[in-house]
Formats: sequence, C-alpha cells, structure tokens
Amino acid sequence: MLKFISMNKPSAMHSPTFSPLYQQIRGLITRGLESGEWGPGDVIPSESDLAARFGVSQGTVRKAIDEMAAENLLVRRQGKGTFVATHNDPRSFFRFLRLAANEGELKSLKSIPLECWRAKAGTDVARTLALEPGAPIIIIRRLLRFGDHPAVFDEIYLPGELFPDLTMDVLKSGGTSLYSLFENRYGVRMIRADERLRAVAADRVSSDLLDVAEGSPLLLVERVTFTYANKPVEWRRGFYSTHDFHYHNELG
Repeated sequence: MLKFISMNKPSAMHSPTFSPLYQQIRGLITRGLESGEWGPGDVIPSESDLAARFGVSQGTVRKAIDEMAAENLLVRRQGKGTFVATHNDPRSFFRFLRLAANEGELKSLKSIPLECWRAKAGTDVARTLALEPGAPIIIIRRLLRFGDHPAVFDEIYLPGELFPDLTMDVLKSGGTSLYSLFENRYGVRMIRADERLRAVAADRVSSDLLDVAEGSPLLLVERVTFTYANKPVEWRRGFYSTHDFHYHNELG
C-alpha cells in the first residue's frame, strides 16, 4: 500500500523544497505503477477512493491524474474508469513512431528482425544507458516495412540484464511492436523518449535494406527511451527512408 507523504514544515537545518500537493499525489500513483501494484491495462482506483486513501481532496487527485493522462501514463475511458496505459493498445504504436506516408495512408506494417546478439557496452552505449563500460548489452537490427516499401532500418541497444532471454526466436514470435514485447515478457514499460534528428547519407548497408541508392538522403532519428524513475532502457538509431515517407510531429 502506498503511504501519503505529509507536508511537514522543513527544519532550519535544510533548504525548503516545495512540491505542490497534486504532484506529491502524482508521485505516489507513479510509485504504484512502478512497483506493479497496477500493471499495464489495469484499472486504477476511482478518484474518490484515491482521495480517501491519500487523505486529500478529489480535485487534487483529479489534477494529478489529468497530468498523467496528458503524458500517456494513464488513459481515461468514459464510463469505465482510468486505466494504466499499455503498449498492447494499437493506438499507442505511433506514439513513438512519427512516420507518415508522402501520399495516402500508411499500409500494413511489418517488423522484420535481422540480427540479435549480445555484446559488451562500449563508451557511448554505457554513457547513454547509464551502464558501466563492459556491462552486458543486447544489439538488435530490424527493418520496418509498410506494404512493399521499406521505411526504417533500426539499430537498437538494450541493457542485457533487463532482457535475459531475448533472442532472434523471441523477436520473431513477438509481433510488430517491440515495446509491447518488452512490456509483456520483461515488465519493462517505455514511458518517454528523447529524440535527435539529423540528415545523413545512406551507406551501403542502409541503402540495400531501404532500397535506395547509396548516398541518398536519409533521416537519422536517435532516440533514448526511459522507463519509470527516469531510467534509460533503450538507445535506438533509426534510419528513415525519405523517398516515400516523412517524419511527422504535431505540436501545440
């Protein structure tokens, strides 16, 4: 059971740190998600039940839940309650894949694992994933196709200890969404991501896989994905074809 953090007056020995009450409640609910008290797809207690549990007003709980829903941690369903967001929901797939067709709609998506092997973290991977140099990691290469068109060539780095039995066979049986596989099989939920975009020229490998001429412009999307407690759990380098597709992000 979660315990409410009281807002006692800080002593003179410490610098005061102010946290709005709704943010404290948000932290307590998040702790429940992180600990597995409420898993992906589960309904959480009602606002009135949470208010009674934490000893705060229902409006305070509502404000915390509103913020978490806006960040896709929770999902409100009219007449059904509030649920923990899950990558099993097909609508969540394009939350982290900002790809659109230059013309028409995107056709059926297929994820094709190409390689999966274990290695030791070099300097860049260790720094990005907050690991010790030489720590075990997993490297995945896969291709995303929409219909007959190759769209993205991904190179993915994962902490080995979080995915102990991840192999090519597991990837091939895991369906289209890697994040759904990580959530269901390993209990690792991707919460947010930081991305950097830049233009690059296709090398021999990416040109062959994406069916473009060597030297053609590609969009390189480098992503670091985090789970609860702001823990980095994935570094992904995605090479996006700009022939039939473009990166689309709606702001505001």
